[in-house]
Amino acid sequence: MSDPNTRLTVTAALPYANGPLHIGHLAGAYLPADLYVRYQRLTGRDVAFVCGSDEMGVAILMRALREDRTPQDIVDTYHPLIEESFERFGMSFDYYGRTTDDLHAETTRDFFRTLDAKDAFALKTQEQLYDPKAEMFLADRFVVGTCPKCGYEEAYGDQCERCGATLSPDELINPRSTLTDATPELRETTHWYLPLDAMQDALESWIDTHPEWKNNVRGQVKSWLNDGLQPRAITRDVPWGVPVPADVAERHGIEADGKVIYVWFDAPIGYISITKRWAEEQGDPERWRAYWQDDDTELVHFVGKDNIVFHCLMFPAMLQAHGDYVLPENVPANEFLNLEGKKLSTSRNWAVWLHEYLDDFADTQGVDMLRYALATTLPETKDADFSWDAFQNRVNGELADVLGNFVNRTLTFADRYYDGTVPPLEAPTDTDQAVLDALAEAPADIASSYDDFRMREAVTKTMALARRGNKYFNDTEPWHTRKSDPQACANTVHVCLQVCAALSILMDPVVPHAAARLREMLNLTDVRTSTPGSDASDRGWDAAGSALLQPGHPLNAPAILFDKLDDDRMDAQRDKLGTDDSAPTPEDQGYESPKDPIEFGDFMDLDLRVGKITLAEPVEEADKLLRLEIDLGYEERQILAGIAQHMEPDAIIGKHVTVVANLAPKTMFGLESQGMVLMGEDRDGNLSLLTTDAEPGSVVR
Repeated sequence: MSDPNTRLTVTAALPYANGPLHIGHLAGAYLPADLYVRYQRLTGRDVAFVCGSDEMGVAILMRALREDRTPQDIVDTYHPLIEESFERFGMSFDYYGRTTDDLHAETTRDFFRTLDAKDAFALKTQEQLYDPKAEMFLADRFVVGTCPKCGYEEAYGDQCERCGATLSPDELINPRSTLTDATPELRETTHWYLPLDAMQDALESWIDTHPEWKNNVRGQVKSWLNDGLQPRAITRDVPWGVPVPADVAERHGIEADGKVIYVWFDAPIGYISITKRWAEEQGDPERWRAYWQDDDTELVHFVGKDNIVFHCLMFPAMLQAHGDYVLPENVPANEFLNLEGKKLSTSRNWAVWLHEYLDDFADTQGVDMLRYALATTLPETKDADFSWDAFQNRVNGELADVLGNFVNRTLTFADRYYDGTVPPLEAPTDTDQAVLDALAEAPADIASSYDDFRMREAVTKTMALARRGNKYFNDTEPWHTRKSDPQACANTVHVCLQVCAALSILMDPVVPHAAARLREMLNLTDVRTSTPGSDASDRGWDAAGSALLQPGHPLNAPAILFDKLDDDRMDAQRDKLGTDDSAPTPEDQGYESPKDPIEFGDFMDLDLRVGKITLAEPVEEADKLLRLEIDLGYEERQILAGIAQHMEPDAIIGKHVTVVANLAPKTMFGLESQGMVLMGEDRDGNLSLLTTDAEPGSVVR
C-alpha cells in the first residue's frame, strides 16, 4: 500500500483545446488518473492532482487558419467546454488550468532562462522552409510533400501518416505550404536545441532505476534509446506560442521577434505553472514547491501511448537539466481504445463525445455508469474495445444486478424488519466470519492493484466483494431464518450492512456519486471521501476492512442505486455513430462512398505509368468505347476506354494520361485492351482524364 506520509503529485496529459473530449481520451489518461488519485486520497495521502488545456500547439493555429479565426478564439471556445465536461464527469482535479495563463508564460520563460544560463541548450543556425506569400517560416505541419520513404504525396513535414516514418520538412520531395500552396524557399534561421544525444546516458541510467514501469512504456522508451536520441529544437518561428525571452535572445545576438517556445517544451511546464496557480488560490503561493521540488514527493504522469516519449525522455531531460525538480516516479501510459470494433475517428464522427453523452445521461447515475464501464475496459496493456452492448451489460448485469441489488435488498430488509437500524452480531457462524474475514482483507488486496496501476483489476476485485455479499445473502436465506432463527437473520443483515459500508468507501474512486448516495442511505458521515479537501482525520481506506457500523446505528430509507438501461437508449447511442451535421459524409454531398482501406503493399502492386495518347477513334458497334493508342515511352499500347460519351477523340490526342500498365489484358468487341486509363468522376458522373506534364514512361508514385 502507498505510504501516506509521502506527498504525491499526479498529472494527466494536457488535452489540446481545439476540440471536445471523447471516451478515448478518458480511457487513455484521465479516468485512470482519477481512479488512482481518488484511491490515494482515501488512504489519507497528500495529493496535488493537476491538469489543464494545452493551448499553444500548432494544431490550434492550423484550426484557426482553416476557420479564419484567431487561435485565442479557438482556445476560448474549447477550454470551457473541456473544463465543464471534466467537471460533469467527476474528474477530481485539485486544479484545472490553461497554458494561455500569464503565469504559465512566466514560468516557461523562467525555466528557459535557467537552462540557457546553465548552457543546457545548443544553438543551431540552418536553412528552413519559408512561405514567401505568407511571409513566415513554416512549422512542420504547415508543409506537405512527397514522402522520401514510401512516395506518399501528402506527407507532413514531421511524419508520413501513410508509412509512419519520422521526417523533417527539408526531406520532403516537392514540398508545398499548406497555408498558400506556395513552393517554400530555404532561408536561414537560428533556434535553440535540447541536445538529447548528450543527455542519453543520464536518461538511460535514470530509466534503469525503474524496472517496475509497464512493459508498453519501457518498450517504447527503449526503442528510442536504441535508435539513439537526437538534438531536438525547442523554439520555432510561428505566430502562436510562448515568446522566447527577449533578454536571452539578446544575449546570443538573435532577433527574438517571431520566435516562440516549442509546444512540446512548454506544455509539460504547464503542470508546474498550473500547480503554482492552484497554490496561489489556496492562499500559499510557495506551496507548489513542495509538490515539485521536495525529495519526499512522488511525481506520476498519466498519459496515452502517444505521449510516452515526451514524458519519459523529453520532460525528464528538461527536469534533469534544470536540477531543482523531482523526476517522474512512474508514467503508467495506456494504449488506445477502439469503438465497436473500429478505431476511433473524430473526422468521421466515429466517437462517443463526452459532452454529448453527459447531455443524454444527465444524472449522476449516467456519469457513474460510464466511469464504471470504461474502468472495466481500460486499454492498460493493449488496445481495448468499447461497445454499447458491453456498456449495457456492465450497467445492467453488474451495477444494477450485483451492486445495486445487494445494497437494495440489504437495506430494505433492515428497514422492514429492524426498524431501520443495524441489528447486533452475536455468535457468528463460520459462514458469517468468512465474509467478515474477506472484508478485512479487501482494502489491502484492492490497494495492491491500484498501487501497481492495475486499475481494471482493482475495479474487478471491488465488484467481487459485492458479488460475495450477494451470494452470502442468498446462501444464508434471511427470509427463512427471520422466523426460524432470528439471530442468524440478524447476523446476515449485520454482515451485509458492513459489506455495504465498506463498498461505500472502496467503490468511491470508481462510482463516487453512487458511493455518496450509499453513505447517505447508511447514514455514514464520519468517513473520508475521495473528493479534494476531504478530512483526512476521518476513517478512510483502511477502515473499510473493519466494522464501520455499530449495532443500533440508525439508517436512512433505501433507494435504487442504478436503474437498468433498455435497448432503445442503446440504439439511440449507436445511431449517433458516423453521423455529424457539421461534417457531411461523402454520400451526403453526392459523392460515391469511400471504399474500405487497403494495405500499402496492395497499392504498391499497381504499376502506374504516364502515357501519351497518339490516336483516339470510336469502336464500331460500341457506343461508349474509344480505341486509344498510347505511347508508354518504352512501348505502344492499345487500350479501350469507355469515354466516348464524355469527350471527342480529336480533343484528347496528345494528352499525357495516367495508365494502369500491369492490368491483365481483356478482349472486348474483338479488340484486346492492354491496360486502363485513369479518370476522375465528379458527383454528376462526368469523366475527365487525369493528365500530367511528365514524359511518357514516367512512373506514377
